[in-house]
Amino acid sequence: MAKRSSLRGGKAPSQRQLRVGEVLRHELAQLFVRNEIRDPDLNETIITVSQVSVSPDLRKAKAFVMPLGGKNQLAVGVALNRAQKFIRGEIGRNITLKFTPEIEFLIDTSFDYSDRIDEVLNAPEVARDVRPKDGSV
Repeated sequence: MAKRSSLRGGKAPSQRQLRVGEVLRHELAQLFVRNEIRDPDLNETIITVSQVSVSPDLRKAKAFVMPLGGKNQLAVGVALNRAQKFIRGEIGRNITLKFTPEIEFLIDTSFDYSDRIDEVLNAPEVARDVRPKDGSV
C-alpha cells in the first residue's frame, strides 16, 4: 500500500484533523464578523480565514488569514497573535472539543502566489505559446 504524503513532509491530515480545522475556520470567521476583538489594528478590518490546519494531537492550529485587499497584513497578523488568548477563549465557548487548540495566525501568501501565476500566464510571451495554432480562441 502506498504511503500518503502532504506538502508539509509528513502524513496527510486525518479526517478528524480536517473536520476540526473546518470547525475552527468557521468559528474564527464568525468571530471576525461579530467584530468582538477590541484592537485598534483590527478596527474596520475585514479578515478572510482561508484555511486552518490542526496538529495530529488537535492541541495546536495554524490559521491562515488575509485582510481584505491585502492592506496592513503585518499589523493584522501581529494584532491577531496578540489577541490569541481572547480568541481561544471565545472559540472554546462555542465548540465542543476536549481541548481548545492554541491558534497561531499566519498571513496567507497563497493569494499573492495566485496573482503571480496569473501574471505569468497572461504575459504576451506565454499567451502566444498557449494560444491554439488554428487561430480559434
